[in-house]
Amino acid sequence: MTKHFLSLMFLGTALWAQSSFQVEVNGKGKAMILIPGFSSSGHTWDSTVARYKDKYQCHVVTLAGFAGAPPIESPSLDTVRQDLAAYIRKNKLDKPVIVGHSMGGFLALWLAEQEPDLVGPLVIVDSLPFLAGVYMPAATVEKVKPMAEQMRKMYDGPANEQSAKMAEAAIKAMVTSPDDFKMILGWGLKSDRKTEGITMYEMMTTDLRADLGKIKSPTLVIGTWIGYKDYGATRDSVEKNFRDQYTALNGYQLVLSEKARHFVMLDDPAGFFETTDAFLLGRSKAVTATQD
Repeated sequence: MTKHFLSLMFLGTALWAQSSFQVEVNGKGKAMILIPGFSSSGHTWDSTVARYKDKYQCHVVTLAGFAGAPPIESPSLDTVRQDLAAYIRKNKLDKPVIVGHSMGGFLALWLAEQEPDLVGPLVIVDSLPFLAGVYMPAATVEKVKPMAEQMRKMYDGPANEQSAKMAEAAIKAMVTSPDDFKMILGWGLKSDRKTEGITMYEMMTTDLRADLGKIKSPTLVIGTWIGYKDYGATRDSVEKNFRDQYTALNGYQLVLSEKARHFVMLDDPAGFFETTDAFLLGRSKAVTATQD
């Protein structure tokens, strides 16, 4: 480890240990912030860091309360968003690339809406600006609040047999490899249920669609569909949902993976890196579906 790396590690873990997330820093070059999804560890991005650490300084986030990270008293995605902006400013990161998976993608979009001059290119991995729209395309925040509150209450108290079976079924639809399934399930078992419940409520009752036009960053959206076939989804229906939700975002690029389930970087790393490399290098010809 170099002295520079050690100083960054200190800055990431010590100064931010009491905030809404922890950070590990590795690599050199332009800054890249990597945000995992719901209940996931920053280790979601291990292969991504290995890919980019020679060209990018990778700042890998794990949110408080998830995957064994100590929870904070009042968890809030809005707090995470504000802390991410403060982290970028504190560390003088110049328009960092933001890579976010699922909930991490939601946070990346929210940050770019609220701080359009602070962030650089966005890589949004299987995430939508309004979670409830996945289930009900015509949903509004007010309409889904009762359902969101019911879901929040599901996380009150310790896990039980029913909740464990639901979690296992959900994760099986999200990833292919048995080893990855065990890893992701383990992260969930180590996560704080109060944090999970509040986070899920906030995602379901926060609609980012109307303000997507505020985003100035070039944006790549990588979506998936094969994991949802058992629930009646088709490629066309999933693509329509993505395009409908991202209508207000100018000039984004949309790619639907034909191989991967929700954890794209684990299920199809070759495809994920090919698409992301092309985007980061500005080679839009590698993108198979583009929103003009």
